[in-house]
Amino acid sequence: MARRALILVEGHRGIGLRYVQAAQRLGLHPITLSADPARHGYLAAEKLEAIPVDTENLDALIQVCSRLSVTYDIAGITGFTDLDESLYATIGKLCRHFDLPGPNPASIERCCNKFTQRQLLAEAGIPIPAYRLATNAADVASSAAQIGLPVILKPAAGSGSCGVRLCRDVDELTEHTSYLMGGTHTWVSSPRILVEEFAQGPYYAVHIMGNEVIGIEAAAFHHPPHFVFREGTFPAPLTHDEYKRIADVSLSCLGALGLAWGPTAIELRWTKRGPVVIEVNPRISGGPQPVQLAYGVDLITEHIKLVIGDECNLRRSHSHVSAWRSLLPDRDGILDWIGGDNRAAAVPGVAEVSFFVKPKTPIVRKGDYRDSMGCVIAVSPSLAQTEEILQRAVDLISWSITPFPTE
Repeated sequence: MARRALILVEGHRGIGLRYVQAAQRLGLHPITLSADPARHGYLAAEKLEAIPVDTENLDALIQVCSRLSVTYDIAGITGFTDLDESLYATIGKLCRHFDLPGPNPASIERCCNKFTQRQLLAEAGIPIPAYRLATNAADVASSAAQIGLPVILKPAAGSGSCGVRLCRDVDELTEHTSYLMGGTHTWVSSPRILVEEFAQGPYYAVHIMGNEVIGIEAAAFHHPPHFVFREGTFPAPLTHDEYKRIADVSLSCLGALGLAWGPTAIELRWTKRGPVVIEVNPRISGGPQPVQLAYGVDLITEHIKLVIGDECNLRRSHSHVSAWRSLLPDRDGILDWIGGDNRAAAVPGVAEVSFFVKPKTPIVRKGDYRDSMGCVIAVSPSLAQTEEILQRAVDLISWSITPFPTE
């Protein structure tokens, strides 16, 4: 009898290994297809099977999967990416070709184009920030004038806050427009900029599987003008009315965008007019561990069950409070050392301490998810206790960065 395999397209520094481990626990053999397997360090570290292939080429992926199907029983196909979310549409097409469960590619494509996404949400009457699409500097300037400063400039496609910046005055607007249009920014599609009203208020992330809201997370960002996550709490401390309003708006997004299968992560801010949708992401959140720690719901395992056609179980086994903190550098330079992880991990209630960088690594802050050098996660029965545990652990971690020499 052929061994059952789970095909994973590309990898992810935060959740890639977790998918591999969850697949193995389910009795599946994980096989990663990647344009550059060496980019995903856990593949070599864990001696995992990986096949080089152009993951932007659907025909090439079909050819490799067809070849693998001679040896393996391909139980399902899924994947993830750090940057280009159009990969999820390719995965959907791959699933359809092999008649396997997966997302609707057309819905994913509509969702990954942030301009199209906003058009569909607006047509459905869902509260979103005012927005314009710009293709050159003149468009950006006129759009910002129409909306009114401050505004957010972001690429119309992409993820991880790459290229996203708050522009509080004309100088910042001009500077970031030059950065995006001047050849420095790496575009994942044709250069198109979304100029967006800055919706001000607390930030929330809604975790959804299928059409069921699993829970709502609160998070906060590091210093403006960038949107680098600093910390988060799950579940968010909300009133019953606030939770219901956020959940209702989120489920309306699914209907507007045709998303009804698999994981969705929706970002909102609570403004003067209530919940305003910032972005709908047709994928699992980059950090699902807080949900599992707080509720006992392993979103990665349950997603894989959907992918292979099994029934998933989203029932809570307990109700705790988890919180996390990113380890963010305060300067650019060479990381001399980073430590304290063992002492921090030994604090009762600390669930995980992860370092994403090693000593002697150059630290160059980019103003996006890549700035994080690590993460600490804690859990306990109460918010106050969890916050105390987290702070104790973070205080035990330290590092030294020597600034780059200046002329």
